[in-house]
Amino acid sequence: MTSHAHSVVQPSPLSQRIAGVIVVLYAVITMVPLAWIFLTGFKSGPDSIAYPPKVLFTPSAEGYCNLFTTRSRQSPEYIAQLPPTSGICDAFARTSNMVVVGASNFVPRFVNSLIIAFGSTALSVVLGVTAAYAFSRFKVPAKDDLLFFILSTRMMPPIAVAIPIYLMYRDVGLSDTRLGMILLYTAVNVSLAVWLLKGFIDEIPREYEEAALVDGYTRLQAFLKVVLPQATTGIVATAIFCLIFAWNEYAFAVLLTSGEAQTAPPFIPIIIGEGGQDWPAVAAGSTLFLLPILVFTVLLRKHLLRGITFGALRK
Repeated sequence: MTSHAHSVVQPSPLSQRIAGVIVVLYAVITMVPLAWIFLTGFKSGPDSIAYPPKVLFTPSAEGYCNLFTTRSRQSPEYIAQLPPTSGICDAFARTSNMVVVGASNFVPRFVNSLIIAFGSTALSVVLGVTAAYAFSRFKVPAKDDLLFFILSTRMMPPIAVAIPIYLMYRDVGLSDTRLGMILLYTAVNVSLAVWLLKGFIDEIPREYEEAALVDGYTRLQAFLKVVLPQATTGIVATAIFCLIFAWNEYAFAVLLTSGEAQTAPPFIPIIIGEGGQDWPAVAAGSTLFLLPILVFTVLLRKHLLRGITFGALRK
C-alpha cells in the first residue's frame, strides 16, 4: 500500500516552489532602488531628470567627476585661452563653460564616516561584550532593572536628546570632532550590543569556563581564550548592526558637525550642480557610500547567518 504521508519538518515541493518565488520577488523588489541609484550615477544631467525615466542611455562619467571635483563657471573667451584638457573631468567641465578648480570635500567626508563608524563600532563591541559577560556570569544586584534601563536608552528618538547633547558638546569642546561623534555613537550603540551579546553568551555553557579555571586559567584568560572564540558569531552580528547604525546616522551628524568631522550622509544631499541638484553626482556618492558596508557584510555573511540562528536549536 502506497503512503502519501510526508514529514512535518520537510516542506512539500509545492511550498518550496512558492517560497522560492516569494524570495526571488522580494530580492528583485529590494534590488531595484539600488540598481536605479547605480545607473543614475552614470547618467548625464538631462538623462537623470528625464520623464519618462530613461532605462537605456549613453553612459557618462560626468556624475563621478562632479562628485570628486569643484568647478567654477568661466566665460567662453577665457576657456578658449586655456591649454588642452588634462583629463576627462576637465573635458566634462569645459563642455558646460566651467573649469575644475580643485578637489571636492567628498573624500574627507567619506574618510570621516569610515573613522567614526568603525571606531564607534569597535568601542561599542568591546564595552558591550564585557558588560554582557558580567551580566551573564556574575550576580549583579538589580540585574533586570539595569538591563531594562540600558535598553530604555534606545526607546527615545535621537532628536529628543539632540539639543541637550549639542549644548553639552559645545561647552566641553567636542562639537564637530571625530572623537565626539565616536563617543556619541558608542553611547547609543552600547545598549544594543549589551542586549544582543548577553543572549549569545548565555548560550555558551559555563562548564567550558569551569574546566579552564580547573586547568589553571584565570577568569580573564578563560574569558579571552574560551568565551570570546565561542561568541565570535554573536560579536560579528552585533558589530554589523552597530556599524549600520553609525554608518547611516543622519540627525546627530547634521546637528553636531559642519566641517572637520562632517560625515558623508549630510554631505551627499547638498551636492549642487548646474541648475540645482546634481542627481548623477548624488547617485554616484550614494553608490560609493554603500560599498564599505556592503563589503563588510558580505565578507562576514557566514558569521552573520550563524549569529542570527545561534541558539535557535537545542540538543
